[in-house]
Amino acid sequence: MNDTNQILEILKLKNIAVIGASNKKERPSYFVSQYMLQHGYKIIPVNPLHKKINNTTCYPNLDTIKTTIETVNIFRKSEYVLPVVISAIKNGVKAIWMQDGVINYKAKKLAKNAGLLVVMDNCILRQHHLNIQNLK
Repeated sequence: MNDTNQILEILKLKNIAVIGASNKKERPSYFVSQYMLQHGYKIIPVNPLHKKINNTTCYPNLDTIKTTIETVNIFRKSEYVLPVVISAIKNGVKAIWMQDGVINYKAKKLAKNAGLLVVMDNCILRQHHLNIQNLK
């Protein structure tokens, strides 16, 4: 599957856990999550430093989430990605999205070998905006 098709397949998945979620409006994890919410996605914030973000329960990690997670969107430094991907695989997630600047080839390979869709070093907001007509 080429990158464009893979991006479109991931964008069709509506339940997104956001690793590194923040309540600070200037942070990309905040405004990207708000954009995705406004476009019909369910956002599940994940950050052990918060109990709630925008009146939504914030989970300390993927293992504590009881609802279905389809995509894990990662806003953490590259060196912290591998444990997130291992947890995502364990929890039956379908896709991993590593935001701009988040690059971890070992995590990408592990996720792909487990059958997950993977996008690395790209912005989900930008790709949604560029592909919105193809999602209808």
